[in-house]
Amino acid sequence: MRTQLSDFLNKTTEKMKIKLGIVMDPISTININKDSSFAILLKAQEKKYEIYYMEINDLFLIKNNSYARTRKLKIEKNKKKWFFFKEEEYIALSSLDVILMRKDPPVDNKFIYATYILESAEKLGVLIINKPKSLRDYNEKIFATYFPTIIPETLVTSNSTLIRQFLRKHEDIIIKPLDGMGGVSIFRIKKNDPNISVIIETMTKYETSYCISQNYLPEIEQGDKRIFIINGIVFPWCLARFPKSGETRGNLSAGGIGKPEKLNDNDFMIANNIAPILKKMGLLFVGIDIIGKKLIEINITSPTGICEIESYCDISITELIINTIEKEIIKRKKISG
Repeated sequence: MRTQLSDFLNKTTEKMKIKLGIVMDPISTININKDSSFAILLKAQEKKYEIYYMEINDLFLIKNNSYARTRKLKIEKNKKKWFFFKEEEYIALSSLDVILMRKDPPVDNKFIYATYILESAEKLGVLIINKPKSLRDYNEKIFATYFPTIIPETLVTSNSTLIRQFLRKHEDIIIKPLDGMGGVSIFRIKKNDPNISVIIETMTKYETSYCISQNYLPEIEQGDKRIFIINGIVFPWCLARFPKSGETRGNLSAGGIGKPEKLNDNDFMIANNIAPILKKMGLLFVGIDIIGKKLIEINITSPTGICEIESYCDISITELIINTIEKEIIKRKKISG
């Protein structure tokens, strides 16, 4: 049955000649062995998609129509030269079938404005992954608080007194910015830490900026898990990330060691609890982070970890993403046709 579906999708999408746009950070700066956007693009190129490369500054709006400066992109898995631009072209975003919004955080004003431009294209039938409105509405750190029974004790505030009270209660906490990624500016504070004041001042920018605090979970020593949810379906493997010696962060960019693992029953319970809600919100490719039995974050901007998992198991995440794109495009063509 799966082969029949794959054959059908291949035949149908071959006739459509899918045009895929991607908004990402400069492709010249990526590590192709670890970059999830690159892995998705490789699979799209294998499927004969036309790929239109954009950076966030390339997007613009005239009246209520969205446009971009694009470059046709060809890629190859070559560490010396992995991308080639063909012709540069200004296009209406509505001429594309799908756009991947893969710009890394921070979700700053420029990112927010870009979602409005992408939303204009979405209204004309373009599939945007992930849905622009949901990217605006759901902060990756705060989003987890929508599921209070499966998260650690959590405080979001810019008030230093409240943070100190939270620390006195739990004696060992993690504090991090709301717009960070890759483990940047994540601090662990214990009750007698001599740097409490300076950490709180730094994180709240002297009570002018919100941050998030959570009770420390000792299960981090067994790794935190990046779990993928694709179009409401939980992928059965995760990337467990173990902190290096002397660290509390499992993030690979902070020196953590990644190891693919099969999901356990608790992982499935948490992920399946969230999955239908994500799909309903138009969040078709999401990475959630779990430590022990607790949900920590819901990554909706540009989740990573594809390459590490695909190098280990024989189920393709990128194939599932491409199949999702093709099913959604076929559905939209039927509705509009």
